[in-house]
Amino acid sequence: MHYREVDASREFLLRLETGADWRTEIEEFADLEGIDAAWFQAMGAVQDAEVWFYDQDDKEYQSVTFDEPLEVAACVGNVADLDGERFAHTHAILSRPSGQALAGHLNAATVFAGEVYLRAFDESLERERDDVTDLDLWL
Repeated sequence: MHYREVDASREFLLRLETGADWRTEIEEFADLEGIDAAWFQAMGAVQDAEVWFYDQDDKEYQSVTFDEPLEVAACVGNVADLDGERFAHTHAILSRPSGQALAGHLNAATVFAGEVYLRAFDESLERERDDVTDLDLWL
């Protein structure tokens, strides 16, 4: 197990712009506020989505695109430095009108409506390649 204590002194509520990219909005907000590390939760709706699933055997992301309106039933993620840029690592549970759930790493999605709670950490966190998983992980 890897861990470290962090202090958080700033909290934000965001409303994402309709038509913008979900993850990009969070990253641009982090740039605007100089946030190098944070944890966020969100909900809303998107017009489409690209969801990634990490194949643990091949150690590669598999992409699935949904070109349809979806409810963002739950979204959680964090902000950290990845290769010198702020990256919003985002996971979401999306639902269709039927109630069918779709979930995974939310790479991209066009915002219909989005509300985000973000808690910024005072310390910066950097993602680094983990040899075992071949993923860029923080800590």
